[in-house]
Amino acid sequence: MSSPNFEPVHIIGGGLAGCEAAWQLAARGVAVTLHEMRPIRQTAAHKSDALAELVCSNSLRSDDKEHSAVGLLHEEMRRLGSLVLRTADANQVPAGGALAVDREAFAAAVSAALAEHPLVDIQRHEVAALPPAQWSNVIVATGPLTSPALADAIAERTDQNALAFFDAIAPIVYRDSINMSVAWLQSRYDKAGPGGTGADYINCPLTREQYNTFVAALLAGEKVDFHDWETVTPYFDGCLPIEVMAQRGCETLRHGPMKPFGLTNPHPGTAKPYAVVQLRQDNRLGTLFNMVGFQTKLKHGEQLRILRTIPGLEHVEFARLGGLHRNTFINAPALLDPMLRLRVEPRLRFAGQITGCEGYVESAAIGLLAGVFAAAEQKGEQPLLPPPTTAHGALLAHITGGHLEAVPSDAATPPARSYQPMNVNFGLFPPLADATRSESSKRLRGTEKSLAKRRSLSTRALADLDAWIAGGFHAVAAE
Repeated sequence: MSSPNFEPVHIIGGGLAGCEAAWQLAARGVAVTLHEMRPIRQTAAHKSDALAELVCSNSLRSDDKEHSAVGLLHEEMRRLGSLVLRTADANQVPAGGALAVDREAFAAAVSAALAEHPLVDIQRHEVAALPPAQWSNVIVATGPLTSPALADAIAERTDQNALAFFDAIAPIVYRDSINMSVAWLQSRYDKAGPGGTGADYINCPLTREQYNTFVAALLAGEKVDFHDWETVTPYFDGCLPIEVMAQRGCETLRHGPMKPFGLTNPHPGTAKPYAVVQLRQDNRLGTLFNMVGFQTKLKHGEQLRILRTIPGLEHVEFARLGGLHRNTFINAPALLDPMLRLRVEPRLRFAGQITGCEGYVESAAIGLLAGVFAAAEQKGEQPLLPPPTTAHGALLAHITGGHLEAVPSDAATPPARSYQPMNVNFGLFPPLADATRSESSKRLRGTEKSLAKRRSLSTRALADLDAWIAGGFHAVAAE
């Protein structure tokens, strides 16, 4: 066992991953210097200088720990003392079965928790090159909007071309500008989630004719132009602009963000809607709502014109229009070891979306693990990897190539493979022996079989997580 290192761990990036890593380190008695370039250098997507700003959506997605992989990840993070989940729970807004937050209050609370911690030193400046050699333990958590200078330095050091994809942002509107004589409040299938009532979304109905007209307008609308060097950059499938989805077929949106299923228009004399636009509460006051799944690269003037053709949004006022930004991530399976360290320079550890995990929660979860690993290393201890049967372990295995065939001990990198950003999902988990039978041994099929499998995977994951904690990984008690 090595001797403890009493120098601070340096974290570059004050997003969800960097903040969660800083919290885990400080909670374990390790000093942290957190470097955040905003407001000295802004990005194309951020609007404030707050730590942990949520730039795309205010939703952390499903909170169902039995049937949703991301809901399971929520529960694991709660048990592991996550600052992000604790703060999200304290600042939630109604969102059906999802965990959504007042984004400004959430960012303010995370910022305050770290600023007030005696072991955390927050420094506002850009790290425009690889960290100096005297920084012996570094977590790079610069996210998908890594500054170009640092991204170039990382690419040069790893001899790898950084991968990139485009991500889009949905518009946010003022609640009091929505026409509620046309729209109505209801969650899909009346499902009540955290802090919700079952009537948590504003729904705007479209007839078949209105829907077809809307899709035609999307396809014809003027979009943001790309630079020449951006024309080969792909989109991330989990956050496609609505006009890109519309290009895949007229009915695509109607079976995606505009699906009418599980919704009933209560206004007298109205027929069942052919398609529905949903809006979700974005702040605790309930004054702002975001257009669910309406990420777009339409020019701002086109957004105003086209989105106001949606029934109920004829005179809507926008607090923020949609936008597009370029994300960057590394080829993590080829570059990182199982502890998230850069193979060619182990003092550098990567966390968050720059590793190729996708989503707020996944980013924070990898930040949590990076903080745990860095804290153990700094204290001269050997950290234990999370079981691959847990959501954390499954996500880590995807990022670091843990599911590949065994790599020879003398291999500099694991075998090359295609690597794309991915949300946590049950397809990343090791298979169960048999989850197709009910307690009465009746063979299950269809939806019943799928739900039983998910429940079994979640039950196994939480049992293995608890054993991991009991065996030496100690959860940080919430204050």
